[in-house]
Amino acid sequence: MFKPAHELVLEAKKSVTECSAAEAQTRLTEPKTLIIDVREPDEYRQGHLPAAINIPRGLLEFKISSDAALQELERPLLVYCKTSGRAALSTVALQSMGFTNVVSLAGGFDAWAAGAYPVTKPKDVSFE
Repeated sequence: MFKPAHELVLEAKKSVTECSAAEAQTRLTEPKTLIIDVREPDEYRQGHLPAAINIPRGLLEFKISSDAALQELERPLLVYCKTSGRAALSTVALQSMGFTNVVSLAGGFDAWAAGAYPVTKPKDVSFE
C-alpha cells in the first residue's frame, strides 16, 4: 500500500519530540548542542540558525556514519528544516541510529524566522 510523504511525516511526528522556537533558543545556549539544518544547501545559504551545520536530509545517515565527531549518541541534537517535515523524518532516522537526545524544531526555520530569532546569513562575495 502506497503511503504519501505527508502520512510518513505525520507518523514520524508521533514518535519524536518537538520544541518551540523559544525552547530552541534556550537549547542553543546549552554546551555541546549540535544544530543540524537538513534543508538543501541553497536554503541554508539564504539564512540559518546560528552555529547550525548543513547536512541535507538525503545525506544525513551517510554523513553521520562517515564522521566520528558526529557520532556521540548522547549529545543534544536540534534538527530543523523549512517547516518541520524533513526534520521529523530526520529525527526518526537519528533515533534509529541510536541517538537518544534528538529534538525537532516545531514549525522549522519558518517558525524561527517568524519569531524574529537571530538568523545567520553568509556574506555575499564581492569581486570589487
